[in-house]
Amino acid sequence: MKIIDKYLIKQYIQTILFGLIAFVFLFLIINLMEQLDDFIDHDVPFDIVLQFYFVFTPEILRLMLPIAVLLAALFVTGKLSNQNELTAMKSSGVSLYRYMIPFLITTFIISLFAVFFGGYVVPLANHKRINIEREYMNRSVIRTGSNIFFQDSKTRIVSISSYNITMEQANRISIQDFDENDITKMRYRIDAAKMKYDTSNGSWNLSRGTERSFSDSTEIMKSFNNLILTDLRFTPDDIIKKQIRSDEMTLPELEELAKEQLATGNDSTRIDIEYHSRFAFAFASVITVMFGLPLSANKRRGGLAVQFGISLLVTFIYLVFMSISQSFGKNGVMNPVLTAWFANIVFFVAAVINLIRVQK
Repeated sequence: MKIIDKYLIKQYIQTILFGLIAFVFLFLIINLMEQLDDFIDHDVPFDIVLQFYFVFTPEILRLMLPIAVLLAALFVTGKLSNQNELTAMKSSGVSLYRYMIPFLITTFIISLFAVFFGGYVVPLANHKRINIEREYMNRSVIRTGSNIFFQDSKTRIVSISSYNITMEQANRISIQDFDENDITKMRYRIDAAKMKYDTSNGSWNLSRGTERSFSDSTEIMKSFNNLILTDLRFTPDDIIKKQIRSDEMTLPELEELAKEQLATGNDSTRIDIEYHSRFAFAFASVITVMFGLPLSANKRRGGLAVQFGISLLVTFIYLVFMSISQSFGKNGVMNPVLTAWFANIVFFVAAVINLIRVQK
């Protein structure tokens, strides 16, 4: 490694760290201002508030890393350009491609770390943060966009709309049991408004519902105010695990969830997109640096202010583009893998074209 490489990498890493610290403090202050009323209304202890923001920090770091990396690359390049150091490097035979190498290698290593950080550390921190919200801020009802489906036995499928952790109560339940020899034939179905767990005997108490039984030619329906089921195999802990939000799941957990969704006949597209997006977003830093560095390699009017404006514009265009592509993917228009990487592919092509144009 040459002295110039060590110099660039040192300046680059120092600026990244400074940018991340600044972004973290800014977002923590903004969030504190938004959450302050909730903390006061629920009498959340000060040490819990500190713990809340300690576990909230990894999520901020994950989101701000691509912006901090791009800002750092443009800041260092703009600074060298304004001080004529970049001109001196070019005069000594250092091409733009050679100049970008230490930035890209360092960014690639950071992206590898970001895969691990976003795939394992951030979900665990998010899980603790959400638990604090549920326990101390009365955000105890877990909801999803659609019903949770899971297989309780070989022939039984359960659907639950939402679950209240504090009361151990499920809402809008449907239990369907099928013939073991012919899975197209339903033997009985139970629908209920509420279902509460009885810890004393391990049974579920259903309230305000209907029970239907089916034969080849008849259907018998009975209404009930209360119905006790002792043969259900799942517990409240099992429901909670199945309703954990995707941002609380590690990469292996997301992969396992996608397999479970397919096994129960559900669409796993959203889970697949989330899984592959963890990798794609981690490598967004490499793409944005490739796109942004050539733009800042030449002196521009406005100096560093223009560089900051360009970097923010590039980053937000990338994020908007990623959001739009994911919306199409979640609607089934694009393959989940292509959806996750589509923004990276488009910006990579644009970066290569821009790099060739600037080098000419």
